[in-house]
Amino acid sequence: MGNPANEPPTSRPADPDTSEAPPLPPRPPGPPPPPYVQNAGDDANHAQNQRSTSSPSSPTGPGNGNHQITRKAVPNARPPLPHLEINTSQPEDFDGELATNNELPSRETLRKIEDYVVLDRHGKTHTFKSLHTGSNVARRVLIIFVRHFFCGNCQEYLRYLSEIITPESLLRLPVSTFIAVVGCGDPALIDMYVEATNCPFPVYTDPTRSLFQAFGMINTLALGSKPAYMRKSMTRSIVESVVQGLKQIPSGNVLKSGDQRQVGGEFLFEPRDIVTPVSTPREEKTKRVGAFEEPNDAAPTNSGKGPVEKHHGDEEKRVTWCHRMKTTRDHAEIHELMEVLGLDPSHVPITLQQQHPETLTSSVRKGQGQSMAEEIRKLSAEMSRTSLS
Repeated sequence: MGNPANEPPTSRPADPDTSEAPPLPPRPPGPPPPPYVQNAGDDANHAQNQRSTSSPSSPTGPGNGNHQITRKAVPNARPPLPHLEINTSQPEDFDGELATNNELPSRETLRKIEDYVVLDRHGKTHTFKSLHTGSNVARRVLIIFVRHFFCGNCQEYLRYLSEIITPESLLRLPVSTFIAVVGCGDPALIDMYVEATNCPFPVYTDPTRSLFQAFGMINTLALGSKPAYMRKSMTRSIVESVVQGLKQIPSGNVLKSGDQRQVGGEFLFEPRDIVTPVSTPREEKTKRVGAFEEPNDAAPTNSGKGPVEKHHGDEEKRVTWCHRMKTTRDHAEIHELMEVLGLDPSHVPITLQQQHPETLTSSVRKGQGQSMAEEIRKLSAEMSRTSLS
């Protein structure tokens, strides 16, 4: 073994000259970028995929640190949305008008609800039929269904109606005619309601709202356009309603005014024939009818020997005209009520005619049906001629 220092040095391969290295061939085009990438250079995974596919000499595997990540492309078009059925007959609260109709209630409906119960101011029960049919009930009865007892719109309506259509004006008609009001709140609030509206007609309540539903009056909070009978501003009506509610806090009736989404309407009950043996209620009073007078719905007695057949001799009534509210302030206008009742607009006080002429001259008609108004007017004209001769 010789001395390594005396051995000739081994020659090492010379380093390749990289100054004039030939250019690299162009890379083959890679896969297109996925649809969620606008610029392929902005997506690191896409660039990695290009390097992996363009360099076959670069194996992939868990040990070489060169991992290929595959991302599932997002489809270009979204799946179609399912078809939605939209019920436009029940609009959202405060939106549009309620899709209802003014079809007259059938005889079957009236028979079904004749024994439904309403309450008076004392909480005493009365059958609904006793409001429009009975021995001491007028032959023609207009029943007005109102909203909850704090509703300023309905209060303004009754306040104005009570000024135009008075009990005295109804007594001048040749056929006995009267009005009754039905709400949906607690009977303990009826006194407050009568005082707020100055209503001279009897007020009842149907807290279960069974009559409202049977007559097809539905629920809504839609405000609708301003009617002619609204003389107060909406702000003032709301403030007054809030004050009325606050006053009921001590009595515990603040939350008992009724369903605020329930709307009402007007229904006119008349006999099938205006010329019948039953001409007028017995013991009819000519004095002004108070708001708290109640109908006599007790069965007549037979010479003190006990009750006889219920409602013996009562004539059958039907609804000849009706109107259902579409919004929270959509009662039939006062002039339309005067027409269907057969009242003469000339009997309206001059001061009211001058203050609100649009109320008595408007051509808007909301209800549907044919009342006995024309026959009432003919009878009134005959009575006038007879009294002059």
